[in-house]
Amino acid sequence: MSQGCVVGVDIGGTKIAAGIVDLHGNVLARGRSPMVARGSAADGLAAIESAINTVLAQTPSGYEVQGIGICSPGPLDPKTGVVINPPNLPCWRNFPLAESIRKSRNVPVKVENDANAAALAETKWGAARGYQNIFYTCIGTGIGTGIVFDGAIYHGRTGAAGEGGHMGIDAKGPLCPCGKRGCVEVLASGPAIARRAREKSAAGVFSKLNQLAAGDPSPITSEMIGQAASEGDPLAQAVIRDTLDILAYWLGNVLDLLEPDVIVMGGGVSSMLGPYLSEMRDRWNGACINPWPEKIPVILAHYGEDAGVAGAAALMA
Repeated sequence: MSQGCVVGVDIGGTKIAAGIVDLHGNVLARGRSPMVARGSAADGLAAIESAINTVLAQTPSGYEVQGIGICSPGPLDPKTGVVINPPNLPCWRNFPLAESIRKSRNVPVKVENDANAAALAETKWGAARGYQNIFYTCIGTGIGTGIVFDGAIYHGRTGAAGEGGHMGIDAKGPLCPCGKRGCVEVLASGPAIARRAREKSAAGVFSKLNQLAAGDPSPITSEMIGQAASEGDPLAQAVIRDTLDILAYWLGNVLDLLEPDVIVMGGGVSSMLGPYLSEMRDRWNGACINPWPEKIPVILAHYGEDAGVAGAAALMA
């Protein structure tokens, strides 16, 4: 008897990741292909179809595909599967992605943004399994967030809820690409952390980072900062302390607003911050009015590079 599985598709501005995922959240096969983001709508759709074909050819024997889940950059409408006007996918404007794939594949199709989908995957199969109310954040090039209440993604009135990375925490802070000032994304994402380190290094503060970057502060990355901090470098440790202060203040607001059962942290920066999560939680004293912040754990996500594929699959599982 065949076992059920799902195709998960994670669309980015330059590439598409796709996978075959079983109904327990195990990624059985993976594939990557380029995304045609600046061509026509048909070109973009053809790239998705090609990625699906590639990974379907890897479906293990004894498995039958029951649906296709897709993570796409937003804005999008998760109810209709229409991709509205994502800045990094100019090929699509009010494009009916779910319906287009459904017509060619004759299986159920759902479309969701990546952070919401990743939150659902962590709830169903990952680090948040067993919790009811989850706040998920992916900290990397940007900061994405997803909210799950009682096993379901919280979408808000139109599907636009959950943009926690653009929660303003400094009205006079730097301008975010979204147009607001002081968003947590522009203060604590990977590029923001690296920028602070570069500024300190360029000001003449000696650091192991100068050695890691061969004397030129411009290529300093968050990975370098984590390495230098673990080796006792004062500048790198100061940058991490600043980052912990910002994230604690932001998440303190989240606790007061949502009081989730758990906070799950994923994304490339999370591995750097992993050793410091308890220090970040200590900073909640004075950063929130919730009387029991110590009862809310902050844990690292289960899914790493597979977060988008697993998240897309979770939509259909």
